Amino acid sequence: MSQMERKTNIKRLVLTAIMIALATVLSMVKVIQMPLGGSVTLLSMLPIALISVEYGIKWGLTASFANALVQTGLSIAKVFSWRLSPLAVVGTIVFDYMLAYFVIGLSGMFRKKGIWGICIGIAIAITLRFICHVITGALIFDIWMPEEWSNPWLYSVCYNGLYMLPEMVFTMIGTVILFKLPQFNKLISAKE
Repeated sequence: MSQMERKTNIKRLVLTAIMIALATVLSMVKVIQMPLGGSVTLLSMLPIALISVEYGIKWGLTASFANALVQTGLSIAKVFSWRLSPLAVVGTIVFDYMLAYFVIGLSGMFRKKGIWGICIGIAIAITLRFICHVITGALIFDIWMPEEWSNPWLYSVCYNGLYMLPEMVFTMIGTVILFKLPQFNKLISAKE
């Protein structure tokens, strides 16, 4: 491995670690807390999406897997406090945490198509995360569904859509703003 390749790999690893740390901190900044649960965060998915946009899906999925492990680790005590069955705990960890955060790594799928391709890739990744949350909501968390609701799938779509839709809109706005900044474009286009 040449000196240049080593320097590039170190830069990629350091930037990825910084973005995972940033995503973790931003996930703790609740812009809107929904009354029944779920919250809109301060662009917490954007750092991981940007890694996928910058380095491609393979590296994006690696970064999103690491982020999923961090998010799961931070929430595992809360999951166990819900007194779910062992199967429901496993389902929650797999779908609501690991898979839901992992799919954000797909954000760079259309990265070579310009800003609109990037936005479409991010929208697809966030939609896949939403689907993961809907599945656990309908199959596991229906036990907490209010009595006035009769369909757990509809309830889960509404419950999760209430915070995931604003989260997607804010992430898209943040993406467009970042890519309109000449300093940001210069930073991501710098090759070392």
